[in-house]
Amino acid sequence: MSKLVTIYGGSGFVGRYIARRMAKEGWRVRVAVRRPNEAMHVKPYGVPGQVEPVLCNIRDDASVAAAMHGADAVVNCVGVLNEHGKNTFASVQVEGAARIARFAHKQGIAQMVHVSALGADASEDASAYAQTKAKGEEAVQGYFPNAVILRPSVIFGTEDQFFNRFAGMARLSPVLPIAKGKTLFQPVYVDDVARAAVKGILGEASPGIYELGGPEVKSFAALMQEMLGVIHRRRLVLSLPGFAAWLTAFGFDMMQAISLQLIENKVLTRDQLKSLGSDNVVSEGARGFADLGITPEFLGPILPSYLWKFRPSGQYDEMTASARNLKGDA
Repeated sequence: MSKLVTIYGGSGFVGRYIARRMAKEGWRVRVAVRRPNEAMHVKPYGVPGQVEPVLCNIRDDASVAAAMHGADAVVNCVGVLNEHGKNTFASVQVEGAARIARFAHKQGIAQMVHVSALGADASEDASAYAQTKAKGEEAVQGYFPNAVILRPSVIFGTEDQFFNRFAGMARLSPVLPIAKGKTLFQPVYVDDVARAAVKGILGEASPGIYELGGPEVKSFAALMQEMLGVIHRRRLVLSLPGFAAWLTAFGFDMMQAISLQLIENKVLTRDQLKSLGSDNVVSEGARGFADLGITPEFLGPILPSYLWKFRPSGQYDEMTASARNLKGDA
């Protein structure tokens, strides 16, 4: 019988790419998610019955254990960018990660891959997001010392919530406000992260931490300028002064609190603002793609493949521009 991998959060942005690659490897894939009926898009990644969504809440012992029963490998892709309801940083990124590792060890599972984040930092000065990512890594290694831990920088790809989000904003406003425009990022393609995870699942990566960054390091503001060039829009990229950025984050945090969590802050939280205070690039001497035998993709060729929908005339924008030029020459 084919080997089985359980991917917690396997229908999400990164998880779906790992699921697709593991199906191509001939493995059976169990996609553990809170709402299996909303994860049916993963089923066509393999032949009928090869990729199956199953119900799981990583805050619950029984469902975590059941989801990995009989698996040869597990992957944890679950994380949150903002605390909302019971999904706090601690409950998801520390306790949830620890729970998966604990049961993986208890069930004698051979391989575990844990997707963390670049900038994971347990120090008190770090953001709550960064602290819990670091504590989650520590918990995973405590229960499963041979785990492969991946720390990607900001991830881009068709379903990303980074370039898609700001491109959507640029479509509606002549000004594109951002916070901490000088902060450096090393964007990494989502399928490259999936390729790294597959190495871990197949036992082709040594245990430990890998920092994953793409081939380019650019400031937040420079990335926004590149995105604007791709979507053919001229906008003023405005890096908000520190106090203005804090007031914006505070206002949206208060809106979420006052609404009793009915309105989720998807714009900017104070914790995200704190995270933006540190560069998000691979550390000198850290293990990374080169150690996995992977050459990461550049932004340039990939961004147009999914950001075209934000152009003034969508997929026909270049054709429309050419027609205008021909009319002007006539």
